[in-house]
Amino acid sequence: MTNYFVHESSYVDEGADIGKGTKIWHFCHIFAKVKIGENCIFGQNVLVANNVVIGNNCKIQNNVSLYEGVILEDYVFCGPSMVFTNVKTPRCEFPRNTSNDYQKTLVKRGSSIGANATIVCGVTLHESAFVAAGAVVTKDVPSYAMVAGVPAKIIGWMSAYGDVLKFDTDGYAVDSTGTKYQKISETEVIRVA
Repeated sequence: MTNYFVHESSYVDEGADIGKGTKIWHFCHIFAKVKIGENCIFGQNVLVANNVVIGNNCKIQNNVSLYEGVILEDYVFCGPSMVFTNVKTPRCEFPRNTSNDYQKTLVKRGSSIGANATIVCGVTLHESAFVAAGAVVTKDVPSYAMVAGVPAKIIGWMSAYGDVLKFDTDGYAVDSTGTKYQKISETEVIRVA
């Protein structure tokens, strides 16, 4: 008896560590050597490869593959058909398909990745980063940054709650929950209260 839900069309390999209340919907494949937290939701056709770690309360939309090297902290949102890579220079003739070949990609707490975005391996999306639909992320994204484009560039700032931040002349902004943020530089915002 499991304390999580798996649709009858999905495969969960023996040994997978899946938290209470997680829901795995149609046509998913969860490999054996994964750790998935509590209350996560996996949409249709999601693949989770060996050695992937997923925190609590994450939402993985349809057609997302989480390859070895990907780590999601709590409350991460992965939009439909977004892509993670795990090898910088893939070649069929000269395979790079061992754990030593895979680069780590870290998505920190509260980050959101829009539909059809691509996250190139080896980067970190810092706390509450927001990646626009269709963006191609090739370098680290600061906490609370909104990025868009190809390659992705900072286009603004967003609170952990999801409000676009408008900074006053002193560099402060308050979101609709009353949380205060300070813009330290063109590439750094911090939460101050």
